[in-house]
Amino acid sequence: MLQQTQAPRVVKKYEVFLKKFPTIKKLAHASLVDVLFIWNGLGYNRRALALKETAKIIVEKYSGNVPTDFEVLISLPGIGPATAGDILAFAWNIPSVIIETNIRTVFIHFFFKDNRRKDDKHNTSKKIHDRDILPLIGKTLDTKNPKEWYYALMDYGALLKKTHGNASRKSVHYIKQSPFKGSNRQLRSHILKLIMQKGLTAQEILHLIQKNMDKKILKKGINQNLIALQKEGLIVPHNKDRKAQMVYRIA
Repeated sequence: MLQQTQAPRVVKKYEVFLKKFPTIKKLAHASLVDVLFIWNGLGYNRRALALKETAKIIVEKYSGNVPTDFEVLISLPGIGPATAGDILAFAWNIPSVIIETNIRTVFIHFFFKDNRRKDDKHNTSKKIHDRDILPLIGKTLDTKNPKEWYYALMDYGALLKKTHGNASRKSVHYIKQSPFKGSNRQLRSHILKLIMQKGLTAQEILHLIQKNMDKKILKKGINQNLIALQKEGLIVPHNKDRKAQMVYRIA
């Protein structure tokens, strides 16, 4: 849930999600509609689908126990190196080098003054890459209690942003997210929310959300999003009567 979403938005959803799906087995056997309904409001719904698929694999292949092997973790849907490291450090307290925005802020603040490392007298204008930060994180990692160390780093990074500005803007990985209102993300979210309620055709979706927008542009956006949502496995088309329009439902 914390992937691409700020913690304050996550907390309430996290609590409701755990109440609805208290175990990995419950999540694995839940319908995608139920999972998306609880997830609604967080955005990036591919994460919810990946989470459900991962839960299913963990139940079927690992008896419901979250793996503690890095290579196994990154083989699961939706889990990359960063999330795998988070699981090892925070769920199992296993030393693992991880980085996120607040941790990145701390190390840039102390080791990359003027966009360069303290021990680098050259190359002062380039953006900072995580590959330059990760070795420093590894050297300072508390191998006996990595979880508490990372909690401290994250809290300190959040404080630095308030007192010294966001140093992570110097990172090559820093991306300022565009506004949600009026974006394709909003349109996509609206389409999925409507389909969650009942099966709909593209024309019915257009009719339901057509407000102060060019009909041709909106229709094109709806069609493009329906294709994308199908490819991602979030929705499926049904057409029992070839003369009728395609009806889209949650997969």
